[in-house]
Amino acid sequence: MTRRRREETSLDALLTSVAAVGLAEIGDKTQLLALLLVARFLAPWSILWGILVATLINHGVSAWLGTALADMLDPQTLTITVGFAFLAIGIWLLKPDDDEALDADNVRYGVFMTAFVLFFVAEIGDKTQVATVLLGARFDDVLAVTLGTTLGMVAANAPVLWVGHRFCRDLPLKTIHGVASLLFIAIGLWTLCIETGWLTG
Repeated sequence: MTRRRREETSLDALLTSVAAVGLAEIGDKTQLLALLLVARFLAPWSILWGILVATLINHGVSAWLGTALADMLDPQTLTITVGFAFLAIGIWLLKPDDDEALDADNVRYGVFMTAFVLFFVAEIGDKTQVATVLLGARFDDVLAVTLGTTLGMVAANAPVLWVGHRFCRDLPLKTIHGVASLLFIAIGLWTLCIETGWLTG
């Protein structure tokens, strides 16, 4: 009974993590990064492997951190932290992306390593990393959360790599960035004002 209950908890953690990060990744800067990379290099498999390895490492550490933070922070403090994190990400998205690193002349270690480094760095402080920390705290299951968030990340970016590059020049990237920025700022304000009770006093 204990083993079955533990398996059900791991399955819940896995499925919730896939859904949460998969949805959060739509329109995110890392998805746009995948679009820019495949448009530049036309090597979807190398980019996908770079995304996979970078996400496994980054989200593995994040899920572990979440389980540790759950024991140190009270729910109110955790909610406030997440709210400010969303605001910061929303403001950061207003800054145009610097695509200098995507210049083919700067690729000295191959497309895989370029994708790995760029995605690993882009995920630092990203909303999907914050979500992974929170999921780790919620389920206390590093393995299931890491696998789930990684699958969600791959599921959101794989279609971009094989389909998006055909239409990448027709997509209004600045508009997508602006909408994503407003969405993150709205979520941050909603989290701080509603969930913490600041709006209602």
